[in-house]
Amino acid sequence: MQGLVYWLVYPFLWLISILPFPVFYAVSDFTYFLVFHVIRYRRKTVSNNLKLVFPNKSSSELKQIEKDFYSHMCDMFLEMVKSISISNSELKKRFTFTNISEIQKIQDMDKSIILMCGHYASYEWMNALQLHGLDYKGFGIYKRVKNKYFDQMARDIRGRFDGVLIPTVDATKTIISNEKKGIRGVYAMVADQSPKLGRAFFWTEFMDIQVPVFLGTEKLAKPLNMAVVYLHVEKVKRGHYQATFKTISLEPKEEPPYKITNEYLTLLEAQIRQAPEYYLWTHKRWKHRSTPIPNDAAIFKRT
Repeated sequence: MQGLVYWLVYPFLWLISILPFPVFYAVSDFTYFLVFHVIRYRRKTVSNNLKLVFPNKSSSELKQIEKDFYSHMCDMFLEMVKSISISNSELKKRFTFTNISEIQKIQDMDKSIILMCGHYASYEWMNALQLHGLDYKGFGIYKRVKNKYFDQMARDIRGRFDGVLIPTVDATKTIISNEKKGIRGVYAMVADQSPKLGRAFFWTEFMDIQVPVFLGTEKLAKPLNMAVVYLHVEKVKRGHYQATFKTISLEPKEEPPYKITNEYLTLLEAQIRQAPEYYLWTHKRWKHRSTPIPNDAAIFKRT
């Protein structure tokens, strides 16, 4: 059944991917109309999230953010589809980096890098990093797709740009193994998900609301002393993104507990507050806010 679904859907996705960009984004506009007005995909979740984190914004302001977000979300989803056939030169032109030298400096230190990302702007096209003269191997930590054929498609797309996907369940052992072998790389991690309560060992404020936060980056970076860098991505205009590397720590083993995680959240929050329409509001990031915090959990109030 998985194969049947894949072979029914894939030709349609491929046809969309080869459309000229003006037509391609017209398809995105139509998709927005369906998703926002007809299907109403997670409209209640998005509305509740926006009201929660922006209590001082008017209803008209929140509604405009909501509309702009859905338009951007449809663009980003289709841009993922565009990755099936987009050329290296086109991707390199549409996803640029302001300071590759920051990564090259860390490379000269013979350190691997954990690249902390958020569900913000575009995290689908950062494959372009491999096209900008970076010598390091690029790895993406991701949640395996249930349909094995679509999972392989995702791997093949990353492979086109010399990237490798590592399932979350294999991330720790793979990274440790690579470090022991002397294989240096850049490991991209989207780190703003909500952990399950059974793994909620650290609570802090995110957008002024106390929630559990993953500590995976710190747990990996500290013992291996991998550099930690935040990927600050801005949407310059439709279909064009610009990324800046912001180093959080070059010596994680010397950092106090939770400093790396909190600095990451501070950088991500600043982007969300500046242009909230580019954050992924459909996920239930604040679903545990009213849950009693376990007695053995660490609690931290950010300033």
